[in-house]
Amino acid sequence: MKDLNASQLVRYLELRGVEHVFGLCGHTNIAVLSAMAESKLKFVNVRHEQISAHAADGYARVTGKASVLLTHLSPGLTNAATGVANAALDCIPLVVIAGDVPSYYYGKHPHQELNLHADASQYEIYRPFVKRAWRVDTAELLPEILDKAFLLAESGQPGPVLVNVPMDIFSAQVDVALWDRVNGNTRSFSKPSLDEETARRIIARLMTANSPVIYAGGGIALARAYDELRAFVDHLQIPLSHSLMGKGVLPDDHPLVLGMTGFWGMAFVNEMTRNADWILALGTRFKEADSSSWYPEYTFNIGGAGSKLIHIDIEPQEIGRNYPTEIGAVADLKAALTVLNRVAREMLPEGRKAPELIGRIAAERSAFAERNRAMQQSDAFPMMPERILADLWEVMPRDAILTSDVGWNKNGVAQQFAITTPGSILIPGGFATMGFGPPAALGAKIARPDRVVISLVGDGGFGQNPALLATAAAEKLAVIWIIMNNNAYGTIAGLQQANYGLTHGTLFPKASTPAQQLPDYAAIARAYGVDGVRIASAEAFKPALKAAIESGRPTLIDVAMINNPTPTSGHWNILDIYSPDGLKGHVATA
Repeated sequence: MKDLNASQLVRYLELRGVEHVFGLCGHTNIAVLSAMAESKLKFVNVRHEQISAHAADGYARVTGKASVLLTHLSPGLTNAATGVANAALDCIPLVVIAGDVPSYYYGKHPHQELNLHADASQYEIYRPFVKRAWRVDTAELLPEILDKAFLLAESGQPGPVLVNVPMDIFSAQVDVALWDRVNGNTRSFSKPSLDEETARRIIARLMTANSPVIYAGGGIALARAYDELRAFVDHLQIPLSHSLMGKGVLPDDHPLVLGMTGFWGMAFVNEMTRNADWILALGTRFKEADSSSWYPEYTFNIGGAGSKLIHIDIEPQEIGRNYPTEIGAVADLKAALTVLNRVAREMLPEGRKAPELIGRIAAERSAFAERNRAMQQSDAFPMMPERILADLWEVMPRDAILTSDVGWNKNGVAQQFAITTPGSILIPGGFATMGFGPPAALGAKIARPDRVVISLVGDGGFGQNPALLATAAAEKLAVIWIIMNNNAYGTIAGLQQANYGLTHGTLFPKASTPAQQLPDYAAIARAYGVDGVRIASAEAFKPALKAAIESGRPTLIDVAMINNPTPTSGHWNILDIYSPDGLKGHVATA
């Protein structure tokens, strides 16, 4: 029996448990869209492909499974590229299915073909950042390639893959047996764990260490190893610091959580991490901002007479990339921590207690909070960013999903805002894409309609793709967007001011009062059919946020904010580049 490839593709997705497909139509993918019309799949329509890519990213982060992105050729594929690259650098699994020109017209310059350097090479646009880019050359290969795509996206270190399909192959009749064959294939692979000997070596090192620290990265979230990590920390009473992407893998109110390291980390966290004699690193790349550009005097002093490193990661290339490693192990972190917990209880049945350390951590937290208290309670308007975060914390449900973007809403949240439900914060880390947070919130809400979803974003970030509001209105997605509006690309403005005494190209035209400031994002929201509120005083923000949560409607809240720099205590190499004589601008310290 034969059937259209497009129809069988949709059937395959259904059998695989896919419920939503994100994307935008084009003449090369309408065969797939038409097949979806009679299926259980829900197509999430958008007004720009970057929106769909970020929404698919947010959806995958919440579900833990590969999401599906359907794009058109050339401009559709390039519009989505930023979102797909963002997912790639944060190891988020996406299966991108892209239409292409008819295979028999390769090289003839049919409508929208991109072949200035080689024929049939559209798929190579994605080669630098996806795990694999496939070009489907015959109709019979589509089932096999699509099945491989899902397995690769979700296995090992997860990430996006591209399946590039000429439109005639979508519309081709193929033997259904080819699809039946892959529908019987395994949907996932068993994951590698730690062997007994390695686990005992690791526990032995930690048992004899004087000042060990666990350093957690985003790999914990990817592995969904939250419970295993907590059990391990609780039993051995080892303090935990984390990378930006490790935010919230252990609740921030846990007594042994130190906080985030690096340029935007607190001085106490950097000091404790730097002075550790043994560091157990779990699922981290030791990225530049997290590691203070790898300068040993700030955050990590690994190797030589400094700290000894144990590094566990699912990806071998991450181990030893930036620091010498005493013990390296390739393993899934959920599986590895399961073994480490068992071995730790065998080798140290009573565990360890660290009351003095817990007391010191609590005192440092209290002192830091006290330094921020005046700004958290300030009635100034435009609002202090600390007040925005404090009011949000009071009103937001503890299990709400929070998306950040870049700037204060990312760095300030990572430093100062407690995440107490693991996996409830979505951050653009490696690519640090401005404009990620608002559409990622759409994907998060689609994945978990029962949870409150809030997006914290700057005015620069929200301005990247305000058309996402159209999708929110059409799909009735009750996301709340809070625009921390400092009328600038604030982080860059502060950096330029500190090093050059200028803010050229970083500020937007300023009105005489916040009420006259353009654009009026609240009015734009209302034009799209979304509730829009423009805050006129500090006292008005909290009631507006409460009302938005209670309304169950998509709501945008535009809050004028003072452009205070996020406190820093680590280092960033760009300060040396901009001020090579050592005359750096004054940077606030935490």
